[in-house]
Amino acid sequence: MAQPGRPAYGSQNGAEQTQPQPYSNGPVQSSLMNSSHMPGGQAYNSWVPGVYSQQTSTKNPLHTSSGQYSYGGSQPVSSFSNYQGPGQTLNRPPTGSSLATVQPGLVAHMPPPLQNSAAGSASPGSFPSGANFPSHSNWQYGQTPLNQPTTGSPANHFAHPAATAATQPLLSSSGNTNLPTSYHYVSSPGGPPVQNSYTKPGSVPLPLNPPAYSPVQPPLGPPPIGNPASTRPSVPSTTPLGSIASQTVENSTAKQEGDATSTASDGSLIQNNYDTIEGGGFPATAHTPSAPQNLKTNRHVGSSYPSLPPGYQNASPSGALRMPPPGMQYPSGPQPFPQPAMGTNNLAASMSGLSLQPEGLRPINLLQDRNILPTSPLQAPVPNLPEDIQKLNCHPELFRCTLTNIPQTQALLNKAKLPLGLLLHPFKDLSQLPVVTSSTIVRCRSCRTYINPFVSFLDQRRWKCNLCYRVNDVPEEFMYNPVTRVYGEPHKRPEVQNATIEFMAPSEYMLRPPQPPVYLFVFDVSHNAIETGYLNTICKTLLDNLDLLPGNTRTKIGFITFDSTIHFYSLQEGLSQPQMLIVSDIEDVFIPMPENLLVSLNESKELIQDLLRTLPQMFINSLETQSALGPALQAAFKLMSPTGGRISVFQTQLPSVGAGALKPREEPNQKASAKDIHLTPSTDFYKKLALDCSGQQVAVDLFLLSGQYSDLASLGCISRYSAGSVYYYQSYHHQQNPPLVEKLQKELKRYLTRKIGFEAVMRIRCTKGLSIHTFHGNFFVRSTDLLSLPNVNPDAGYAVQMSVEESLTDMQVVCFQSALLYTSSKGERRIRVHTLCLPVVNQLSDVYTGADVQAITGLLANMAVDRSVSASLSDARDALVNAVIDSLSAYRSSVLTVQQPGLMAPFSLRLFPLYVLALLKQKAFQTGTNTRLDDRIFTMCQVKNQPLVYLMLMMHPSLYRIDNLTDQGALSINDRTIPQPPILQLSVEKISRDGAYLMDAGSVMYLWIGKNCGQNFISRVLGVPNYASIPHNMAHLPELDTTESSRVLAFISWLREQRPFFPTLYIIREESPWKPIFLQNMIEDRTESALSYYEFLLHIQQQVNK
Repeated sequence: MAQPGRPAYGSQNGAEQTQPQPYSNGPVQSSLMNSSHMPGGQAYNSWVPGVYSQQTSTKNPLHTSSGQYSYGGSQPVSSFSNYQGPGQTLNRPPTGSSLATVQPGLVAHMPPPLQNSAAGSASPGSFPSGANFPSHSNWQYGQTPLNQPTTGSPANHFAHPAATAATQPLLSSSGNTNLPTSYHYVSSPGGPPVQNSYTKPGSVPLPLNPPAYSPVQPPLGPPPIGNPASTRPSVPSTTPLGSIASQTVENSTAKQEGDATSTASDGSLIQNNYDTIEGGGFPATAHTPSAPQNLKTNRHVGSSYPSLPPGYQNASPSGALRMPPPGMQYPSGPQPFPQPAMGTNNLAASMSGLSLQPEGLRPINLLQDRNILPTSPLQAPVPNLPEDIQKLNCHPELFRCTLTNIPQTQALLNKAKLPLGLLLHPFKDLSQLPVVTSSTIVRCRSCRTYINPFVSFLDQRRWKCNLCYRVNDVPEEFMYNPVTRVYGEPHKRPEVQNATIEFMAPSEYMLRPPQPPVYLFVFDVSHNAIETGYLNTICKTLLDNLDLLPGNTRTKIGFITFDSTIHFYSLQEGLSQPQMLIVSDIEDVFIPMPENLLVSLNESKELIQDLLRTLPQMFINSLETQSALGPALQAAFKLMSPTGGRISVFQTQLPSVGAGALKPREEPNQKASAKDIHLTPSTDFYKKLALDCSGQQVAVDLFLLSGQYSDLASLGCISRYSAGSVYYYQSYHHQQNPPLVEKLQKELKRYLTRKIGFEAVMRIRCTKGLSIHTFHGNFFVRSTDLLSLPNVNPDAGYAVQMSVEESLTDMQVVCFQSALLYTSSKGERRIRVHTLCLPVVNQLSDVYTGADVQAITGLLANMAVDRSVSASLSDARDALVNAVIDSLSAYRSSVLTVQQPGLMAPFSLRLFPLYVLALLKQKAFQTGTNTRLDDRIFTMCQVKNQPLVYLMLMMHPSLYRIDNLTDQGALSINDRTIPQPPILQLSVEKISRDGAYLMDAGSVMYLWIGKNCGQNFISRVLGVPNYASIPHNMAHLPELDTTESSRVLAFISWLREQRPFFPTLYIIREESPWKPIFLQNMIEDRTESALSYYEFLLHIQQQVNK
């Protein structure tokens, strides 16, 4: 989304056309990891003919029984000690003492971990490290350090320029005595160098002849340049019960090395492996800084240069680099820079003139001020930064912190009793995104931060990193601005004018040619599946959108169906019709004719269309009731392993035969408060398979269309750890549940046609002194802090927890940067970078002033999901309540100058109790009702994987009165007038029987029609003569030629357009079966098992005043 005051750029993904690129696959051999020495659930073997085997060390079980894993993919990071200066090694306590060997092989190019902070091991949800959970179920937001020897300077120091290589240790799981193996791909040089130009998307030339695969060829060229890598010695460590071991995957690209070299920002050559491309300290030649470095003083942050001029909007077309004429001489050494840098003193001066927003600290008596809910959507707080810095900041929909004023020390953070963390939506669809094509991507030579708007230019030739404060040289290519065609203004380049930017990565950022888009669809065709009629919807939607699948001429597609056997479909070009190949041996699945099962979409389109037309009828008379989902997924994995890609699996029942078969665990009358509620997987089969998939760049998306218990807690692992998504359509039936049919159609269309990134990895960096210790979302953590995302989609969100590891005393601001490296569907390697800048404060009152209550609630929700699984649902609920009690108690005792009766909260946290109560009443955490177990698990999946804006809507719905819509205050979008009714409190007190009310709960909408609703609305909007004529199962509004109908439909359409999923609409009368669900979303009212908002406030007050 474009930010105010920022010029527009071309569409981010444009329509880049690429030439067909050769792509070949070959078998890659490797040794298997022996699991005989591994604890339960920590290692496994896989055997795939013709592809390399996948080794994975998984998380320690949360309980003593094997296979009980943490839900949701929040994976804390192992702790490591800090870099100790030139010539010294970086010590990190591995979970085992084994060494590793390196073997040639094939993997996608991934960034190595950034060692910018010492992140200690933390148990899921960042609970205190220890053997047992405390009786007082609250969270310690700071991480607990491991018992480990540390020497040297404090943690978080970055590599000195003259340092030798600090390579990533090859960690193995505790108890593993085998030698893990890593792979690297060596590509032969080829293709013309990309010109250093800044272009609009759509004009980016691609190499015409990328190198084909040579999986096992010896390295080319001379050995890598640089000093020998120093090895970090193993340091014994004690791992607290419940903490998650550091995970290492066999093909972890943090451990691979290539033959090419790339140029650092100072011109030195570095090794082309992911430690050098995306990681922290790396081998480099000795570098003499052009100016003395002092990390404690002169910390420049940002620059006071003007923002990007409107001229950037009309970027010149890409072409030959326009360099100055030969006759013009430019000084080669550092020269005085006329523009003043925004140094510490300048920043302090400019910030001293800014008064911290008193509104955020204004005390509110929650028991008296009942109407605190804003009538329009709550906006994220604006960081208290100078205007010239804030206007360059990252948009909160992309990058958001729970505290917009960062506490100076961990002690201050602990005193505030608020969590510190980030919520990200890194691959969000953006209408305006600057894309830069350059042969040189400028990054800090020490911490590998990408140059961004918050670095400081000391002069024309030097810039200071805003994360580690190292002084770097400006490369010659960066001196020229291809947009303004001016030489000598590096601070005006788009990389330094945009906090969100995308780079077209040069060849140094890939260790193999970018993979082609490969899509495999796996369909359940058992009798139960055919009865639901879902195949008709799926195949028709696929037929309609076949040409819209993201990709190019290399796109491949395949199909597998299964019941108690597995059916493959040969779609070889030249066949008159598709051929079905049946494999009945589900105990040892093999792939028949693998070369004909994944075919070119362009070349075999007619056969694919024939198959989709006939597939729904092929099994119409099937009486087979068994479901071999596990073997079908194994077959899909073997088929996809050579290339990577996306598996879309559609399942309608509990898997019953073969590997991964499950048994019912849900008791129909079981209350949610029961101690043995089954939130953990019943088997580790699906997690292990997901980790295999992740290692081969395969993601699995699960569509569950079931009316019966299907053990989503177990099945969901296949998507969670492979960076896939889960879709759940409860009680789907093509005749009995028409609203779900429409929902599936709309959401599947979005799923099939949205942009996709393949073989992606993501790393989050932060200013020296801060540390990241726990991740939330769907992914697998490789090499400490590198998130493996075989697929990345624009609808996925992520969260991280942080701590203040070193005092930020001498800093005015801190910065966070996320870097997402991925392969586009057009075969381009791209890097999307977001950078966020926030001020540092030393007063507790300022911490509360800058609290972002929505981000805090979203992070707590992620932590509560982990607590539900690792401990119990009641523990999670208690921890949520205690989070409110602790923060308001700290505010009352430490910030309020005059003690007042009632329940006092700062204005910034006025909605905190309401949001936590809303969480407690959500399906994920509610008790006392017969919530179906799969419903509860799916809601937890949404909490872990949805961006914050959608999570908040699901948690606290918006209520509008729509029988009296007017054009007053309406929005005008594309010649449409969108009414903007005020948001109402979620209480029946706000409901009148003579009105009509729309409740927007994210994935579903309810239109409540009061018994005495005006006849005008009923006839002009609903199209029926009177209230009694409203059908009980009405789920559509007719398009009538009336002003009232146009307004209502425009408003509902506008709400739907703002989200990637399709919310169904249910029209409710007072006698409707949907009425209890509508009333249950009235958060402020009492329910059978939960307090009303006022009662909840009284409970909080009682605890605060103790």
